[in-house]
Amino acid sequence: MYDVFLFAVLPYLAIVVAVLGGVHRYRTNRFSYSTLSSQLLENRRLFWGSVPWHYGIVVVLLAHMIGFLVPGMWSALTSTPTALYTVELIGFAFGFAALIGLCVLIVRRFTTERILAVTSPMDGILLVALLVQVALGFWVSLAYRWGADWYIDTAVPWLISLVSLNPQTHYVSALPFPVKAHMLTGFLVIALFPFSRLVHLIMFPFWYLWRPYQIQIRNTVRSAH
Repeated sequence: MYDVFLFAVLPYLAIVVAVLGGVHRYRTNRFSYSTLSSQLLENRRLFWGSVPWHYGIVVVLLAHMIGFLVPGMWSALTSTPTALYTVELIGFAFGFAALIGLCVLIVRRFTTERILAVTSPMDGILLVALLVQVALGFWVSLAYRWGADWYIDTAVPWLISLVSLNPQTHYVSALPFPVKAHMLTGFLVIALFPFSRLVHLIMFPFWYLWRPYQIQIRNTVRSAH
């Protein structure tokens, strides 16, 4: 019953909260769909935190997505020991970069008075949830090796069962607690992000792709000779 709630009910609740919360925020305060950038308030530590965080998390998420979307290709990619070692080493390095970058960003946000003044309580909660999520992922990669291999036979079929609306908890019920916690905090982050500044991630201006070209007419005043 415990696993059923955590791995068959909670993921759907998180998605529902994210969708409804995002829609409500857009309808009631759409101008808050912004990064609310603090670059002008303090830039130096932003660079040293933002660069490793973004590069690290993008690579890690991309690896997770490839394994989920094309598990056959991922299994073939990690089928030899050399390839598996390489993938594990790359994932470990970029995961460590993401963790360090996030720590720098958190310290910057909570130790700079001007930035702290524009930080909402939900931003703080989300940053803590992100830190726990990334730290757990780093710990899993360090303590439970070859995750690039067993991920295909555990988390992937579980996620596929969720997408197909037929959750199968037995794929993950026997996993160690840190692995389970890493999975669940991922859905916690999904539930929280519409209520924080990270909501801008879903507001990429796609309408730029089909809007008409902007016509510019130069209007210069010629000097008299």
